[in-house]
Amino acid sequence: MAKYFDVHPDSPQPRLISQVVELLHADGLIAYPTDSCYALGCRLGNKEGIERIREIRSLGSDHHFTLVCRGFSQFGQFVHVSNALFRSIKAATPGGYTFILPATKEVPRRLLHPRKKTVGVRIPDHVVTQALLAELGEPLVSSTLLLPDETEPLTQGWEIKERLDHVVDAVIDSGECGATPTTVVDFSQGEPEILRRGTGDSSLFE
Repeated sequence: MAKYFDVHPDSPQPRLISQVVELLHADGLIAYPTDSCYALGCRLGNKEGIERIREIRSLGSDHHFTLVCRGFSQFGQFVHVSNALFRSIKAATPGGYTFILPATKEVPRRLLHPRKKTVGVRIPDHVVTQALLAELGEPLVSSTLLLPDETEPLTQGWEIKERLDHVVDAVIDSGECGATPTTVVDFSQGEPEILRRGTGDSSLFE
């Protein structure tokens, strides 16, 4: 049965954030709010958690997982970014964008796109997510909480608790966070390619 955490959206309770991070360190899988919609997340080294995300969402081997980072110091550890590209991305973050970039050797192979050797990265503009990342001290491996055969992500913490009670270890509820996922921009070939239009303004990369 999943633990349910009612976290204040503007002033996250440190005690609750610490409890969630303890679960993550114990290789737990969480459902948590972001600045675009809810996501599933686990630690980078949590092999079982990554497989659980694949199972919950029925994902294929070519799915791009996202490393949700606190800031650019983490970002740069896991992806290769040129100086010119860094400036473009920095101007759009934190915010509702996921960037597909060539991965460094810090990224486990199981997270990489099998052919492109790329991974998604993003820096969210969400108080609760940032509090989690600060306490955790590393990125969260994440994927949008969109269930198989459904067109809209789940948006309510209580509903996520009801539907995923036995497949996740914790649900964080900090109120409505919308149903629109991030805008995904693929930079793996050098020039930007918009793979999905979402919360971020895609015109910045067109």
